[in-house]
Parts: sequence; structure tokens; C-alpha cells
Amino acid sequence: MEVDEVDPEQAAGFLVLLQERAADPELLEATVRAARDRSPLVAELPEEETRRHTRALIEGAIEALMGDGEPGERALRAAERLGSDRARQGVPVAALLDGFQAGRSHLVRILIDDGLAHGVPAELLLESVTRIDAITTALVHRMVHAHRVTELELARTTREGRVQTLRQLLHGEPVTPPAPLDGAVAYHCMVSDISDPRVAQRLEPVLTGGAKSGLSGLVDGTLAALVARLPAPGTLPEGTPLLVASPAVPLSEVAELYRLARRALRGALPYGLHGLRHLTELALMTATAAEPVLGRLLAGELLAPLSPADAFHRELAETALAYLDHGARIEPTAAALHVHPNTVKYRLRRLHALTGRPLVSEAGDAVPHTAHWWWALHTWLRTPPAVSRDGTPPGR
Repeated sequence: MEVDEVDPEQAAGFLVLLQERAADPELLEATVRAARDRSPLVAELPEEETRRHTRALIEGAIEALMGDGEPGERALRAAERLGSDRARQGVPVAALLDGFQAGRSHLVRILIDDGLAHGVPAELLLESVTRIDAITTALVHRMVHAHRVTELELARTTREGRVQTLRQLLHGEPVTPPAPLDGAVAYHCMVSDISDPRVAQRLEPVLTGGAKSGLSGLVDGTLAALVARLPAPGTLPEGTPLLVASPAVPLSEVAELYRLARRALRGALPYGLHGLRHLTELALMTATAAEPVLGRLLAGELLAPLSPADAFHRELAETALAYLDHGARIEPTAAALHVHPNTVKYRLRRLHALTGRPLVSEAGDAVPHTAHWWWALHTWLRTPPAVSRDGTPPGR
């Protein structure tokens, strides 16, 4: 049977399926994982960065597939921005293509599986795959062109040379510090999760004092800086993402603190922190993030009788964590949770009754006892609730 002979109702049904798939968050997340698994350099970037570009490309590709088979202006702009951003982030075009092709293959496989499951004729699926190939080829051409143009632009600028030097310093490579860096001055190493080049460029002058007291740029995919002085309180824009700053050290020592600051950043991000934070301020988060299995063991031991799917149990854990964060004081805890102090006392008693363990120790092990509870509570509260086979959380 020729493709033209396909039942119009079946073809229309397949288009409806494509529309639904374009908005499916599971398809987006699976495609993102496929791209990151295939390309280690892409996986080094924050996941939201990959998700942002993947979402735009999926929507553009499916929109073209449902139309005349030619990618529209929105899809082409998304491809251009992907190529340009990856060039600015130092991701080679080969690694970019690895991630893109892995995502494309996953998308095609899912659409074929869905089509077959819905009874879409093989002829129509073959035509659709052929059109997807044509669409993604056009997107790849636009993406590679934008990547190469951006690479050439960066190569011609003094800025790229300075960023390259910053990258070498942070990686511990021997290099002569360029102005305004001074080998006799100690510098703070700053790292962030900011990967969007436009956002980074808006923030850099605030960090470096207009490039008068340091260097900044995208290193390993995210914004980093070496600065002689940290930004004064109130100078960072409202809503600035988390920035981790090390103590000031000689340039010969910044590579070690850069690695430590990146570990601290990864450890602190799940806690929802924003703005400037000192590296030493994040010591406990950094150390505990390095041993996730131990955190789960602690949570399993201290909070074994509690269920993450039980809203009341989560309320008890949240209250206990707030209690520890407020110095084991009832009144500040109640104020932070917007509840009556008696409610805090009741929840703490219930937690003690359920677990059989005191939240605060008055013995000589008070400090590790509190730290273990703090670690266990944070780990437990990040545990996704279990779901039963019928899709409903289990009862208390």
C-alpha cells in the first residue's frame, strides 16, 4: 500500500499523538538523559541547560513534522542558540553532535514505538522517520554553522584569551597571570551554576569590578571568577543564583580550592540556597554530599518507622529539621513554621515516640548526634514518596 493510501483518520490520529508527545515531560526528560549519557562534556553542564535546549528542539522538530516538513524559524533559532552557547561553554562540536544525535535517536525510537502501539501503519511511520531525518539534518547544519561562527568570534577576541588563561589557572596549569591579576596578590575563587552566557555576562562586571580586580568567564560550562575582593553586600542583583566563594589564596593554590568549591556548589544546590556563600559556610553540606550512601543509611536507621509518603510523617521531619536549624529552640522554630509553640512540642514528642530516639543529646556526643540527625532528616525529606501499584500513596 502506498503512503498516500493511508486512512486519513489514522494519519490525523498520529498527528494528535505527536501533539501530545511534544508536551510530554517524560519524553523531554528521557531525551535529556540520552543526550547527557552519550556526551560526557554535555553531561558536565547543568541539567537544566540541556533541558532548555532539548525542549526547544523537540517542540520545533515535531511542529515541522506536523506542518510542511521544513523547520520553522523558532526551531532554527533554537538550533543556532544551542550551537552558539555550546561554543561559548567550551564544548567541541563533536561532543555537541554526539549529544544531539543521541537525543534524536531516542526521540525517533519513542515515536515509532508509540505509533505501533496505536496501530499507525508502518508506511506512515516510515514516512515520518524520513521527514524527521530531513528536519534534524537542517537543524544540525544551522547548529554547526552557529558553533563555528561563535568559535571564530571568540578566537578573535582578547576576552577569550583571558578566559582561556582563567581556565588554565583554575585547572592548575602553568601560565603567566595576565593583567589585572598580580602574582603577589591573594584571590578568592568563585564558582556558580550559571551556564547561560548572557546571564553570566551580565553578572561578571559585578564580580570583577568591571574587570579591574579579577578575571571571570565560563569554565567547565559554568561561570567562575578569580577576584581580589568579594562583592560588597547589596551589590549583587536580587535573585542571583548561588555563588560559592573560597578564602583568598595565592594563585598557585587556586586550583585546589576551585575543585573544592565546585564540590561545595553541587552539595549546596539541593538546599535551595541563593546569592553569595562562603566555602567554609558550606562545609557540612559539602562533606555530607560526598557520601550519599551513608546519608541514606543514617536516614534508614534514625527514621525507619516513618514513611516518606505519609504527609504527617513529613510534617514531623520538617519540624525536627527546623528545630535543629534554629538551635533547638521552640519559639524561633514555631515562628519559622508559622505554627503555635505547642504544635512544635507535640510534633517533636510524636517523632520521639515513633522513632524511639531523642532528637537532641545531652551526653558528650551532642555535636555528632545533632549532625547525624540533621543529615538523616535532609536525606529522608529528599526521598520520593513510594507509590503503590494502583498509583496512590500508601496510608499511615
